[in-house]
Amino acid sequence: MRYLHTMIRVADLDSALDFYCAKLGLRETHRVTNEKGRFTLVFLAAAGDCDRARRDGAPLVEMTYNWDTESYDSGRTFGHLAFEVDDIYATCESLRNAGVTINRPPRDGRMAFIRSPDGISIELLQAGKAPEPREPWASMPNTGTW
Repeated sequence: MRYLHTMIRVADLDSALDFYCAKLGLRETHRVTNEKGRFTLVFLAAAGDCDRARRDGAPLVEMTYNWDTESYDSGRTFGHLAFEVDDIYATCESLRNAGVTINRPPRDGRMAFIRSPDGISIELLQAGKAPEPREPWASMPNTGTW
């Protein structure tokens, strides 16, 4: 398992960039703008991790800016932790066998979500190419929220 990023929602992208970059010293590594989804993702790394982030994926902060006005209470400002796993199906099966609810099953072979006992949302992402969808995951419904 490898730690990838922490996602936070921001209400004002310029203000957030000022705080995290100009004041805190993080550096933007890349961004994704999705016109259809009406959001922008900005990925930040600590100054000392920028080269490593570009080369082999140092942990990042993912700022998610939704273009439409939305008010976030303190529970909505934090998004999720993300981890890359070698085999998403085996990982989810192991977690399920340990009593963990798979909130968003890996129906696509690429992504799943679980929650910590404290309610922290955790995204699991398949390393490399996603395997073909398979049962029981492909038809398993979502459970709760993530």
